[in-house]
Amino acid sequence: MSDGHRRISDMNDRTREVFRRVVEGYLETGDPVGSRTLTRSMSEKLSAATIRNVMQDLEYLGVLGSPHVSAGRIPTQIGLRMFVDSLLEVSAVQDADREMIDATLQGPEPDVGHLLDRVGLALSGLTRGASLVLAPKQEAAIRHVEFVSLASDRALVVLVFADGQVENRVFKPPAGQTPSSMREAANFLNAMAEGLTLSELRERIAKEIVARRQELDDLARNMVESGLALWEDENGAQERLIVRGSANLLGTTEQTEDLERVRQLFDDLERKRDIASFLELADEGEGVRIFIGSENKLFSLSGSSLVVSPYMNADRKIIGAVGVIGPTRLNYGRIVPIVDYTAQLVGKLISDRGKG
Repeated sequence: MSDGHRRISDMNDRTREVFRRVVEGYLETGDPVGSRTLTRSMSEKLSAATIRNVMQDLEYLGVLGSPHVSAGRIPTQIGLRMFVDSLLEVSAVQDADREMIDATLQGPEPDVGHLLDRVGLALSGLTRGASLVLAPKQEAAIRHVEFVSLASDRALVVLVFADGQVENRVFKPPAGQTPSSMREAANFLNAMAEGLTLSELRERIAKEIVARRQELDDLARNMVESGLALWEDENGAQERLIVRGSANLLGTTEQTEDLERVRQLFDDLERKRDIASFLELADEGEGVRIFIGSENKLFSLSGSSLVVSPYMNADRKIIGAVGVIGPTRLNYGRIVPIVDYTAQLVGKLISDRGKG
C-alpha cells in the first residue's frame, strides 16, 4: 500500500473531505483555500474554527501547507500525490475533447513527424498547457538501400522503408569511391536488409563485414562502414521531442517566482539533448503516469507536473509518448483521459500505417 493510500485510510470522513475540498479548490483557482470558504461547501455544517483545526492536523501530516502567514492552505507535493493516487476521479474523455482530437488527426498525412506535430498542437490547445510528444525512432523494416554520389567528398544514402517512408542522409564517403564500389555496397546491404529495422541491420552488418571481409572490395566495405557510422552517430531517425504551447504556461503565471519557474522550464526544454529519459518515464506500464514536482526527473523544475502516456505500434511495443506539462495545479481529472485517448489514437494511426 502506498503512503498516500495509507494516509487516506487513516483519515476520518471529515478530515478526508476537508483535504479533498482544499485540493480541488486549489486545482481550480490556484489560490490557497481558507476555512471560511470551506464552511460554505462542506457536506456537514462546521465552524471555521473546527475546519482550521482539521487543516492544522493535515499540515502536521505534511499534506497541506500554508504559503503565507494567516493565509489559507494549499496541498504539498506529497498531498497532491496522495490526492492523485487515492481521490482523483477520472472519467472517460469528454465528447467535445474527443471530437476535437479526432478532427485534428483525421485525413491522410504522409509524414509521421507532421502527424505528431498536429498531435502536439491539439494537446496544447485542449489542455492550455505545454504538450510534449516524443516522436518514435524509425523502426519500420527496410525495403531498399541505395547510395548516390553527390561529389568527391559527399554521398547520399537513400533508405526506403516498408511503410513507404523514404529518408535521405548525406555522409562523407571513403576516398576513391567508384560507381562499381557504390553498387557493390548497396547490393551487399540489400541482400540482408529486407525485413530488418535499422537497429537490426546495424547488428547484422557488423557481423557480416567480419565474416565476408575477403569477399568485399575494400572500397565497398569502407562505403558500408561509412554509411553505418552515419546511422549510429547522426541517427537521422532518432527520437525527437516536439514541444507545443509553451506560451500557454505564461498565461498561468501571476507572480515573479512563477515566471522564473517557467523560464527554468523553457531552459530545460531547450537544453535537453538526450530525451530517452522521457520515454523511460512511461516505459513501466501501458497507462497514464503522473509526475508531480520533483518526481519529474526529466526537468529540474520543481513546480511542474507531467502527465504522460506511451503509445505503441502494432506489436504492442512502446515506440513513443505523449504528455502535457504545466503547473502542479493541472486539471488532472480532465487531462488524464485526454492524454490517454490521444496516446491510444496515435498508436492506432501509426500501426495502421505499418499495415499499408
